[in-house]
Amino acid sequence: MESYISGHTGLLALIGSPVGHSGSPAMYNDAFKSLGLDYVYVAFDVKEEDVPQALDAMRLFHMRGMNVTMPDKIAAARNCDELSPAARIIGAANTIVNDDGKLTGYMTDGEGFVNNLKDHGVEVKGRKAVVCGGGGAATAIQVQLALDGVRELAIFNIKDEFFERTEQMAEKIRAEVPSCKITVYDLADTARLTQETQSADLFVNATIVGMKPKLEDQSVLTDPAAFHEGLVVADTVYNPVETKLLREAKEHGCLTVGGKGMLLWQGVAAFKLYTGRDMPVEEVKAKFFSED
Repeated sequence: MESYISGHTGLLALIGSPVGHSGSPAMYNDAFKSLGLDYVYVAFDVKEEDVPQALDAMRLFHMRGMNVTMPDKIAAARNCDELSPAARIIGAANTIVNDDGKLTGYMTDGEGFVNNLKDHGVEVKGRKAVVCGGGGAATAIQVQLALDGVRELAIFNIKDEFFERTEQMAEKIRAEVPSCKITVYDLADTARLTQETQSADLFVNATIVGMKPKLEDQSVLTDPAAFHEGLVVADTVYNPVETKLLREAKEHGCLTVGGKGMLLWQGVAAFKLYTGRDMPVEEVKAKFFSED
């Protein structure tokens, strides 16, 4: 049966700026069609200062939900009625659900990362993780790892004017999850990075190091001695699909997890929040997340 828009069709959207390049509309609309759900998903270019009006429109038009991308995530969280634990700790939201005018903000980036690990047979509870980076994706991953039960988290970030913000976020995570031991180090301290990784179960690159077109010949982990049996190495960079970090980790016998899956699984989490249904993951993988 051909899909069509009726007077009952529910509206969902992506907001941010720019959004014209996003693959989210195609992914969500294909999943709605596959499951026979009467929704349509579009993208709106919304500047940060216009986020409050966008959320007012969300209520006015009875929109079921919104995904939020840069630079709107912080403003979105500030204008929601309620926040999930991860969104509250981070102070940002990438998913908003509208329940009869009550807007609840969520941060599914970290959940997407952890579920991508699970899709590769990796559990995080009780493990030690090393995470490089202090930006939005890195912070979401750090928070979700702590919420999901890692016993120890070693965070490495560039010691610049934003380093204090990384330390403050670590303190917020400690207050929320006191059972998780958290330390913050300068990313330039390569000896410490090697030492911490040698005793870790999971290593995560959540920086742009390794990304095309300018950084693809670089790796955040420069000492081969850091790789060891049983270490899982994950990268949030997805272009190229196999970064220098992942290639070298694989050569040393580590299980590797690429960045494309994080995009998929954060969408899966948002889809469930919007519809109460499971996204047809295998179909979506085949159509939109092929690693060929």
